[in-house]
Amino acid sequence: MSLVVRAFPVLKERELQEFAQQVSARSTEAAEFYNRLGVSRETWHLQQTPAGPWVIAVTEIADVEQTAREYAGSEEPFDRWFKDQVLYLTGINPDQDPLGPPTETVFEWRAS
Repeated sequence: MSLVVRAFPVLKERELQEFAQQVSARSTEAAEFYNRLGVSRETWHLQQTPAGPWVIAVTEIADVEQTAREYAGSEEPFDRWFKDQVLYLTGINPDQDPLGPPTETVFEWRAS
C-alpha cells in the first residue's frame, strides 16, 4: 500500500465541513467509490495557516497511478459529484490533477 498525501487550499471552509458531512451521510455510495478505486483508508485534516485554511488528505491506495487514472476519468454519478465538490471548494480540478497538487516527501521516520 502507498500513502498519497495532498494539501488543498480551502476556498469555502463552511462548505468543506458540509461536504464532509454529506460524504459521511452517503456512506454506501462513498464505500462503493473508495472500494472501486482500491482505497483502503482516507482521512481529511483541516489546518488553519497564515495563508488561510488548507485541507490535508491522506489516502492509502494499492496502486496510485492506476487509481489516479480511474478517478480522473470516472463519470459515475457519485464520482462526478465528489470531483465537482473538490473543484468548487479548492479550485483544484481532479479531472486534470487527480492526485491534487504535487507533493514531495521531505522527511519520514518509522519505528523499527
